[in-house]
Amino acid sequence: MFTLCACVLVAQGMVAAINLLVPQLSSSGLHLSPSELLWTVDAYVIAFAGLLIPAGALGDRYGRKGALLCGLGLFAAGAAVSALAASPAVLIAGRGVSGAGAALVMPATLSILMRVAPPEHRPRALASWALAAGLGGLAGNLGGGLIGSYLPWRALFWAMLPLAALLALAVARTAPRTDKAVGTAAPALDPLGTLLLTGGLVALLFGIIESPMHGWTSARILTAFAAGAVLVALFTAHALRSRAPLFDPRVFASRRLRAGALGTAASFFGLFSLFYVNSQYLQYEKGYGAARAGLAIVPLTIGMVLVPRLAARWSHRPRPVAGGGLLLIGLGLLGASTADATTPYALYACWLLVISVGGGLSMPALTLSVVDSLPAHQAGLGSGLSTSAREVGAALGVAVTGTVLAAHTPGGFAGGMEAALRTVALVVIAAAALVALGYGGPRSRA
Repeated sequence: MFTLCACVLVAQGMVAAINLLVPQLSSSGLHLSPSELLWTVDAYVIAFAGLLIPAGALGDRYGRKGALLCGLGLFAAGAAVSALAASPAVLIAGRGVSGAGAALVMPATLSILMRVAPPEHRPRALASWALAAGLGGLAGNLGGGLIGSYLPWRALFWAMLPLAALLALAVARTAPRTDKAVGTAAPALDPLGTLLLTGGLVALLFGIIESPMHGWTSARILTAFAAGAVLVALFTAHALRSRAPLFDPRVFASRRLRAGALGTAASFFGLFSLFYVNSQYLQYEKGYGAARAGLAIVPLTIGMVLVPRLAARWSHRPRPVAGGGLLLIGLGLLGASTADATTPYALYACWLLVISVGGGLSMPALTLSVVDSLPAHQAGLGSGLSTSAREVGAALGVAVTGTVLAAHTPGGFAGGMEAALRTVALVVIAAAALVALGYGGPRSRA
């Protein structure tokens, strides 16, 4: 279990780590334009989130351990390309390849855990996986901050090579092989459905990620959203008619799955909004260096480490656990929105702790709601759906926060941070109410 969770932490950590290296990259010899810098950060996220669902289905069909090892290999290959990059295009391509590898890693790890854990131990295994995914963003902030302070930016990518090799060796030696789905239970390859769904998700993510730079109502962003909506609609129509679709959209008839997906997206919407402003607040307003700013987010780990094991005991009551956890995240964000240059760090850390307790409480129940709503042979697909919700929520959190910050630039960073976090907090609190209402009962699956 430790090896699988370590793979999750590394894959998720690379989403956040690159953000701490933006100052170095912008002044590097690659001479990145603002657009190229944005794509360096986002190519990983777009490939990661866009390929999660087909990658999960691929693991279910051909073997989850093999998919995990292939994912680690792609992740390392992309890191090597990025480390050796002599031009922005090569750097961006390397990030995209690593993101594709991460898309294979995330669903494979969760589906292996869910297939080998006895039913009575699944909530605990899922809590460990959710903890690793939640801590990945924190580890990325810490690692990126340390590298940004003391090492060249290429060190981040070089460090991934031995790390991925060690993880691959550990997976090869310790991870069990799970039964492949066969016959009618095997997920279809469905090339057309995969192309439509992946294209739709990529277009939507492109629109979300680039909206702060171009404006939510610009022709470029509206075109991306329209293209994404059309492609997803075409996928839905195709899947409903197909005898062997990538997955059946009717799975969203499950109230538990809908509530779990919404709650997962909302939790990462809040967390990544905080990640986006946290390092800037600590550096611009409090005067911290990059390394100290990375260490200052450690209180966010406390609740995420201690609470998930406790929350796993209440997995049969997802409504109060998931809804209450999301409410705590929203209240913590409201508290953090009051921080300015004069706020003692101890008080700010208390709000981080409230957010961490909320995340640790809600994440296992939300992930279990999605994965447990699908048959066991579709564990990879279920984990792909859950992780897709995480990444879309994270991208939205960064985009909305960046947009609000840009709109409040004349009032200074503290004023923009207050407006952004309050906006995000209210959305998370509203989502908490919807998630609590969405569950039909402690064990309802429909």
